[in-house]
Amino acid sequence: MSKNAAMNALRFSAILAACAVTVARADLTIVQKVDGIGAMNEMTIKIKGDKARVEASPQAATIIDSKTGDIVNVMTGQKQFMRISAAQAKAAAAMAMGGATDETKVAQRPQLKPTGKKLEIDGYETDEYVFETPQLSATYWIAANYPNAAEIVKQLQSMTSEAWGTAAQGMPDYRDFPGLPLRSRVSVGGQQITTTLASVKHDPLPDSEFAPPAGFTEMKVPDMNALLGGGKSAAPEPSASPKR
Repeated sequence: MSKNAAMNALRFSAILAACAVTVARADLTIVQKVDGIGAMNEMTIKIKGDKARVEASPQAATIIDSKTGDIVNVMTGQKQFMRISAAQAKAAAAMAMGGATDETKVAQRPQLKPTGKKLEIDGYETDEYVFETPQLSATYWIAANYPNAAEIVKQLQSMTSEAWGTAAQGMPDYRDFPGLPLRSRVSVGGQQITTTLASVKHDPLPDSEFAPPAGFTEMKVPDMNALLGGGKSAAPEPSASPKR
């Protein structure tokens, strides 16, 4: 190999490495098709750094801060939002798992289990995995060979927070995923929900996507203790002034 050819090869390798780093750190937008949950037919997940935004419909969005564990529910139609602290989110997760608020009562986090079955989805070979808890059962079709799968899955870990503690152990952890799930089927409460990956983009996302919109009114969070104890809690009321 000549000196010029070697230099060109070195430059090309450097460009490829730079592109790989850019993809790993880039903002992420995932669109999924959803079947089996009312009129909802699409869900969008946006991730920027330690924050994630889940849009289940044009009228609602949930913003998650994985560092603090705080959650913001945005109700676009009503121009309102509600802040939920990590402690409140932890209590709500425990309630969804049957009221196990004491961490010592929460079962060890279940693991994904391979079934050995394979399925081709959109040209990618996937391996079937199952996940079961007393509250739900789920099947995932995971593609290890999807482009940048490892980086995408690492970013998806921002969908959960260590601040929620063991209360979140009833849900799958993306750290267990050996690739990107292209399809999932979850059965819970007698209802079956299927999601299928539609698109993945790495376009830059504005910071404003991960904060309550200016001019929206903040609502009070319902009394979680009353909810956990089965008591009645007053309906959320708007605060005196909008947060800007």
